[in-house]
Amino acid sequence: MQLAGNFKAPSVFLRIAIAASYLWASADRLGIIGAHGQPHVGWGDWQHFLDYCKQVMSFLPDALVTPLAVIATASEVIIGLLLIMGLFTRIAAVASGLLSVSFALSMAISFGIDAPLNYSVFTVSAASFVLATAPYYVYSLDALKGKQPFR
Repeated sequence: MQLAGNFKAPSVFLRIAIAASYLWASADRLGIIGAHGQPHVGWGDWQHFLDYCKQVMSFLPDALVTPLAVIATASEVIIGLLLIMGLFTRIAAVASGLLSVSFALSMAISFGIDAPLNYSVFTVSAASFVLATAPYYVYSLDALKGKQPFR
């Protein structure tokens, strides 16, 4: 199997992995995964997520926290769904890279550089930008609507 220049499996894996992370986190903060305090639940509801956002965005005025939390959550859901479907993949990947690097920088400013490194947020950003450079996306709606190979 040729590894260099083979974007097929890695691009599918990146799409699914990044999308799953965004969709899981969004489901968690909306209480879909379970209630706050249950196993494998980080926030469990919107209020606990907002409390975390206030810490992450401690350098911003309080009035911006809720609107930015809503924008971040909506962006994560949209990006996640687009990546799963493979629709507008390059745009979704760039948006993911920008969103995750903004998370990483906010975490670094508020908690120190170890926070985004411990949670691999820079890695998600880099992976998103790498995904954006793939020449085509197999097993995607992009492939079905364009001239790129489906498989």
